[in-house]
Amino acid sequence: MSELLYGRHAVHEALRAGRRRIYRLWVEGKQDDAPLPKEGPVGEIVALALGAKIATRTIRGGLFDRLRSDHVNAQGVALEVDEYPYVDVEVCLMAARQAGEPPLLLILDHLQDPQNLGTLIRTAEAMGVHGVLIPDRRAARVTPAVSNASAGAVEHLAVAQVVNINRTIDDLKRRDIWVAGLDSDPQTPLLARARLDGGLAVVVGSEGEGLSRLTREKCDFLVRLPMFGRVESLNAAVAGSIVLYAARQARASGASNMT
Repeated sequence: MSELLYGRHAVHEALRAGRRRIYRLWVEGKQDDAPLPKEGPVGEIVALALGAKIATRTIRGGLFDRLRSDHVNAQGVALEVDEYPYVDVEVCLMAARQAGEPPLLLILDHLQDPQNLGTLIRTAEAMGVHGVLIPDRRAARVTPAVSNASAGAVEHLAVAQVVNINRTIDDLKRRDIWVAGLDSDPQTPLLARARLDGGLAVVVGSEGEGLSRLTREKCDFLVRLPMFGRVESLNAAVAGSIVLYAARQARASGASNMT
């Protein structure tokens, strides 16, 4: 089944990554079959599509009007592609081995909001995370909205859907990967006290609910972000992004200490 990616970043990165089967590129113009743009961000997208021999044409209104009716800003481009290609967890671990690094994974415990998922995926890709693990039910999945929210980063990142998060955590622990859960309980140790430089899987819970009870118990340790202002917590995407950044910094510090 095909779907429609929209937004210049998402479309551009899907073309660059080449992971999906791509059927055609639509460009919004003042009239049907108007000359294709050759300059600017849309011109770059057109050049990528034509270079890959992807059918490309301009249209006036049509699917762009339908997207606007759904309150979607397509930024003048839409790409018809196959659905997102999920991978097996083993592919994520292989990516770590190929990079010569201990695994750095992000596990999302029934995150629901596509914007939060996209934001975390964008951070994960920027921080060199080797894979993102999400449940195959009762959770946001990778949709065009998520690809757009991630600014196309998801097109370059391995995302695995797993049947049971807790069984997956058990398997990762058997592979000497420490599992750190993000928690807001005042009794939870602060992030600065945690060691994050080895094989690590960071678990972020759902919006409002946080980590489920069993997942929380499965974690090797929990971490909490210090709060200095008047709000009690950050949203899941922001908090998870901070922990991923801290994990990457810990690895950089560990590598410099070894030289």
